[in-house]
Amino acid sequence: MMASSTTTTTPLILHENLPELTATRRLSIAKVLSGILVSVLVTCALVALINNQTYEPPAATKCATQLPNIDLKRVPGKLDSSAEVEWQRSAYHFQPDKNFISDPDGPMYHMGWYHLFYQYNPKSAIWGNITWGHSVSKDMINWFHLPFAMVPDHWYDIEGVMTGSATVLPNGQIIMLYTGNAYDLSQVQCLAYAVNSSDPLLIEWKKYEGNPVLFPPPGVGYKDFRDPSTLWLGPDGEYRMVMGSKHNETIGCALIYHTTNFTHFELKEEVLHAVPHTGMWECVDLYPVSTVHTNGLDMVYNGPDVKYVLKQSGDEDRHDWYAIGSYDVVNDKWYPDDPENDVGIGLRYDFGKFYASKTFYDQHKKRRVLWGYVGETDPQKYDISKGWANILNIPRTVVLDTKTKTNLIQWPIEETENLRSKTYDEFKDVELRPGSLVPLEIGTATQLDIVATFEIDQKMLESTLEADVLFNCTTSEGSVARGVLGPFGVVVLADAQRSEQLPVYFYIAKDIDGTSRTYFCADETRSSKDVSVGKWVYGSSVPILPGEKYNMRLLVDHSIVEGFAQNGRTVVTSRVYPTKAIYNAAKVFLFNNATGISVKASIKIWKMAKAELNPFPLPGLCNALINKTLKPFQSTSTYGLLENKLNHE
Repeated sequence: MMASSTTTTTPLILHENLPELTATRRLSIAKVLSGILVSVLVTCALVALINNQTYEPPAATKCATQLPNIDLKRVPGKLDSSAEVEWQRSAYHFQPDKNFISDPDGPMYHMGWYHLFYQYNPKSAIWGNITWGHSVSKDMINWFHLPFAMVPDHWYDIEGVMTGSATVLPNGQIIMLYTGNAYDLSQVQCLAYAVNSSDPLLIEWKKYEGNPVLFPPPGVGYKDFRDPSTLWLGPDGEYRMVMGSKHNETIGCALIYHTTNFTHFELKEEVLHAVPHTGMWECVDLYPVSTVHTNGLDMVYNGPDVKYVLKQSGDEDRHDWYAIGSYDVVNDKWYPDDPENDVGIGLRYDFGKFYASKTFYDQHKKRRVLWGYVGETDPQKYDISKGWANILNIPRTVVLDTKTKTNLIQWPIEETENLRSKTYDEFKDVELRPGSLVPLEIGTATQLDIVATFEIDQKMLESTLEADVLFNCTTSEGSVARGVLGPFGVVVLADAQRSEQLPVYFYIAKDIDGTSRTYFCADETRSSKDVSVGKWVYGSSVPILPGEKYNMRLLVDHSIVEGFAQNGRTVVTSRVYPTKAIYNAAKVFLFNNATGISVKASIKIWKMAKAELNPFPLPGLCNALINKTLKPFQSTSTYGLLENKLNHE
């Protein structure tokens, strides 16, 4: 039980009185036009400096006025290419050109753009100087980089602008609650807001003058208090927010706060939920899922056909755990459906390399989308040498598995398929006898989207007597360990001799009572000849319902492979660093290393195009505005220059 706590900071004037352009001013047409022109010139200057070159518009629309300087340190920089490590960089996953990236923060959809904020070190490829990078996209695949949203520049966040979440208030105002690492490394909660919420790009953010708005309450360690969630409105008219913490050293928990003005918060006496022996909870997330359909749900939805997912990132084991249960909206308590699979001891989003995830409700397409970051498993000195570290997963939709009711379904967003080649390689009904290996000739095999299905003779499966009750992906010898009913699957990022390879496979383990359990695994143990990189066997069990074929989807992107089994019931992400199986040398195989069954496989393989990650094309916006071919933003004072100009005239 946590002690009740309140804060006494000055209330933030957010609703009607936030500093913004006063729409009711009586301005002359000349003043408005001059202000718009200044704003257009500023946006043109921004992209010119981002690209480190001077932008020259066509003569008919040339901006002759001298343009102001913009601090290039607030824009992600370019990396000088290194052929020795360039093959490791992803082609269609999100990552800046250089330096360190980690937790996704405050994802949202706003005025036609998807916004992604993320923890970023602008100075190095290792953790430190944590700043909020900011990028926008129309499809969450191709991205434009914008200036940094927030930098560590106050006593309360000087050691890092850490994880936070976005909330859109009923009046349209957009706020961010985030954890600041203060000068003494204590964790405090801070507030920032978009200076102009009618700007589709949300370029300018301002920190609240009364920060921090929350300090660690009594009984909570000064480093055990972080990662505020998105706010949601309760039935009593008060907003709720959850945060990660722990008490008595080992009991992980989610604190819950109430607020009515976003600067004064009341800690509820009871925690939302706690689980012994799970350690510090980070990046806590709570959201509803439908039990009857596959649309995503916003937190405002509360009905009879709803379950609630509670998720935490375990600081001690670095895994993202979730559980499905019920949320008492009146008493602010969450209860697991299955206590044996409670948060931190049961299900995970991803049984490979994946952490610090966050979901958001995409109101544009009525879906809930999941982001996380995938860390490196090579030595830190390698990251420093190559100049970058870490990557974000392909965003995934998240729904409840309405067939099993006991797990989530994660699946790459549909926009991912826009990167697929127009044609694909298909191999139908390939017979895989015990011990067989079949090469698939597809050409270059480093950027792929693979969909494979496997069929097993059900009578042969039922007649098998071998019991393998102790099998587990992580403790097994990987794909070389042969059982009667597995492993069988796909080998990717392999050289012709398979001196390097990443098998992703199913393994069926039977119990002494004749029942069976299926596992989905990825074996990294021979993925690289480099002995310095980490290599593990990842995976977990996956439900297979009667009549279902075994199926998997693999997203292969140079040094990352995301694997989805049974349409996303179990997910495994691997980071691999081959030295031979790169570019044209990378191959794909089907295999069956079982001793007692034959498998029939069918597989489709698409080549994947490169996603675009570029500075925002503001010169084009400049020309469009000048030529009246593009509707201007509702406010063109992105940097406040229009407001300053109007105030001085």
